[in-house]
Amino acid sequence: MCKICVFAGTAEGRDLVSLLTDRGVAVTACVATEYGASLLPSSPLLTVSAKRLNEEEMEELFRQERFDLVADATHPYAPAVTENVAAACAETGTEYLRILRDASRDASDGIVVPDAKAAAEFLAGTEGNVLLTTGSKDLPVFAAVPGASERLYARVLPLEDSIAACRAAGLSGAHILAMQGPFSREMNEATLRAVSARWLVTKESGSAGGFEEKAEAARETGAGLVVIGRPDQRPGLGYSKAAEEICRRFGLKREAFVALAGIGPGGAGTATEDVRRAVAEADCLIGAGRMLDFAPPGKPVFEAIAPEAVAGYISEHTEYTRFAVLLAGDTGFYSGARRLLPMLADCRVEILPGVSSLSFFAAKLGTSWEDVVPVSLHGRDLDAAAAVRAHRRVFLLTGGKNDVSSVLRALDGAGLGDVRVSVGERLSYPDEKITSGAAKDLMAGTYAPLSVILAENPDPEPAFLPGLPDEAFTRGGEDGAVVPMTKSEVRAVSLSKLRPTEDAVSWDVGAGTGSVSVELARLSPRGRVYAVEKKEAALALLEENRRRFGAGNLEIVPGTAPEACQALPAPTHVFVGGASGNLRGILELALQKNPRARIVVTAVTLETAAEVTGLLKVLPLASSETVLLQAARDRKAGPYHLMAGQNPVWIFTLAGGTEGS
Repeated sequence: MCKICVFAGTAEGRDLVSLLTDRGVAVTACVATEYGASLLPSSPLLTVSAKRLNEEEMEELFRQERFDLVADATHPYAPAVTENVAAACAETGTEYLRILRDASRDASDGIVVPDAKAAAEFLAGTEGNVLLTTGSKDLPVFAAVPGASERLYARVLPLEDSIAACRAAGLSGAHILAMQGPFSREMNEATLRAVSARWLVTKESGSAGGFEEKAEAARETGAGLVVIGRPDQRPGLGYSKAAEEICRRFGLKREAFVALAGIGPGGAGTATEDVRRAVAEADCLIGAGRMLDFAPPGKPVFEAIAPEAVAGYISEHTEYTRFAVLLAGDTGFYSGARRLLPMLADCRVEILPGVSSLSFFAAKLGTSWEDVVPVSLHGRDLDAAAAVRAHRRVFLLTGGKNDVSSVLRALDGAGLGDVRVSVGERLSYPDEKITSGAAKDLMAGTYAPLSVILAENPDPEPAFLPGLPDEAFTRGGEDGAVVPMTKSEVRAVSLSKLRPTEDAVSWDVGAGTGSVSVELARLSPRGRVYAVEKKEAALALLEENRRRFGAGNLEIVPGTAPEACQALPAPTHVFVGGASGNLRGILELALQKNPRARIVVTAVTLETAAEVTGLLKVLPLASSETVLLQAARDRKAGPYHLMAGQNPVWIFTLAGGTEGS
């Protein structure tokens, strides 16, 4: 029988200990504290070392026990421990495997800083309460933030040492949140609201560390997200790959069989025979509450939606060998199967497709769906009107704040009230209901939460390219000079240099009439645009043009930059058409919030061009580019046409970050 040592101070480490002991492996688990030991599974095959080991003590342990493998599942923010483990393995000739925590896809949403000191320095320049979720180790660093005792709230483990560290940092009992995770998005939201936090500080701890739940809660509450980036990591494998490699290396068989079963819209008659077979053969069913209504009487069930919870339950409950995870609709159509599948690498998995709500609804309406564009609004902040405006037929999955009525009101507000929509409520259930008509005629109705929409626009807009005609915008005075506007040619080139993505978070500083803001909103239908403008006359025109183009993802921000931008989310893209003498502060704030932001600045005066050129030498940029654009337009001169030159415009493109980032 093989012997394996696991440094198990993380969720991945504990999962590996469970997997190995369940399969008959003798495991020594090393954790730093008795509390860490209490989180480990109970097994006669498990020996626990509950103290901090230095490199020499590790070497002594490895020589004494002669392990076949040492699996290093220490925290990504404990690089010193990892180096000690690796060095001890090298010294004793013991096989070493580093287990890496997967990075979160949401890590770029926040203000990323290299360490706690940088986070504290950033917070020193902000206002408002701060929720710290980085543990007790770095509290002395954050204690240096001005007003720390009033501003900081620390969420730490309910241990005497942690609470003592909070008190040493000057925090009173009301500012100490002694709690044990994991924490759901709802719990994080409640905590942020309870302490009136304007900032949340976290490490990039990945899915296993609850990072995504914290990032989502920050977005929902409007709190700024400060992310302490990970130290450089030793090469290794993610948990699933590492577990698979260990099982292969030592001939350990994974016993669990998991069927990911799409049960259709939910009615009993929509499940396929393969799904019914999987349900009948399963020892345990897992799914959301509505899905579990499908379970036969007496069948063990576990209610869960989050992929981490589902995978964790399967890993922990070795008394079951066959699981069926019940998923709404089809497993390949906005399904939890995509995120869950990589977490089941130690299981035999069968994917059973089901009838999607799209195909079911199309059949009910007697229509095809191969030309339909599917969009999910469930838990997403997307502009439904932009999708309907651009496509002939759009299928919308509604949910949460994006219920049917709010979607139909958004369509009407964007000038799409005459678009024909069909609303399907509780499809496949006995009380199924389908209603069709113009969006404006149906928006006052009341609809079931479990609903879908098919919107059919007979006159969709053609593919959008930047550079709308100047006359498309309301500009104010008769001569069009009351409020400045970035002209069509300059706008087209500037936006091509800015390269906004469809989910970009963009600032348009000195937005004027909003010509750039509107085009950014159209180029980024899944993103958000913040138009910052200080002039009252311009603000009115901004609102008029926002309504004219139905730009539901465009938000107008009155005020002078950079002050007006302080509370805005970190931008991925920034356009500066007017800085009112505050250019350096605007650029520094944008790069502080997102060091990798892409920025375009236009200049029509020599003074502004000189200022930007000087800033290129001092700002932390990966690269920059300067273009001088000279355009001319035709004008009539009697029976002839002459070309009239426009003012030359400098277009500066600034890429934040470092080369290759």
